[in-house]
Amino acid sequence: MTETLKLSRRAALAAGAALPLAGAFGTPALAAVEKKGPTQPTFNRFELGDFEVTTLLGGTRTVEDPQSIFGMNVDADTFAAASEENFIPADKVQFFFTPTVVNTGSDLILFDTGFAPAAIKGQLAAAGYDAGDVTKVIITHMHGDHVSGLIDESGEAFPGAELITGAAEDNAWSANPNDTYNGKIAPLRDKFAFVDDGASIAPGVTAMAAFGHTPGHMTYMLESGGEQLLITADLANHFVWSLGYPDWEVRFDMDKAAAAQTRRRVLGMLAADRIPFIGYHMPFPSLGYVEANGDGFRYVPATYQMML
Repeated sequence: MTETLKLSRRAALAAGAALPLAGAFGTPALAAVEKKGPTQPTFNRFELGDFEVTTLLGGTRTVEDPQSIFGMNVDADTFAAASEENFIPADKVQFFFTPTVVNTGSDLILFDTGFAPAAIKGQLAAAGYDAGDVTKVIITHMHGDHVSGLIDESGEAFPGAELITGAAEDNAWSANPNDTYNGKIAPLRDKFAFVDDGASIAPGVTAMAAFGHTPGHMTYMLESGGEQLLITADLANHFVWSLGYPDWEVRFDMDKAAAAQTRRRVLGMLAADRIPFIGYHMPFPSLGYVEANGDGFRYVPATYQMML
């Protein structure tokens, strides 16, 4: 026989009054759960018409004293005010590095290779690809964080892929090579195809000159099923300090005046035509839009647009 205990409202209140204070106001205290630590997605995939586009987190790091890199031609108060207005600190910056994979249906194209062959292979594997799946590797420009994944002492990362880069870029670096060019490009130079502004890399993939950051820096327009997206590489290296203030000088821009002019031209096009873009150093997943804003532009991160 089972007896059901029923308490009157008065009895229930009396019982509660007899409980320790912690029990009266909530559940008993539990042992603290160990913190799990912050997380960061490692890839982001979406559809663009009939293309499938995947951004890879090639790395992220915190850098101190960002005005030694961005806004070098403005005073500290101006830089600090712009940062505060946009809810970011003026004394440090988080960098992101974002190679991109585009599956056109007939090609698997990798745009830029990050820091090392082992790293880019691991990033591809995390997104479900094998390095042997890549049919074309496009180098937007020849800075180390874009080309160092091509080759190391153990060999080539993508021996079966066609290598592609801008002709103007190679002409400039081959005439005045540095360690990066000598170590990562020169050993593979015979395998490269060199392209100019307007070249068709594959159906729906078009090279577009965006010189200034480097002498032959290129962007690439993707077009499929009536949709467009621009891979902008290092056209703009920060979502506030480069987009909001395109004339601010950037330490890594080799021709600072040309880079600023190119930023204004390309960002203006993206804003006017409402074309999304992937920026190599934008906050991951590095996908967003550009809005005209006063004398500059505003970065509008993508949300669910590519899911519809």
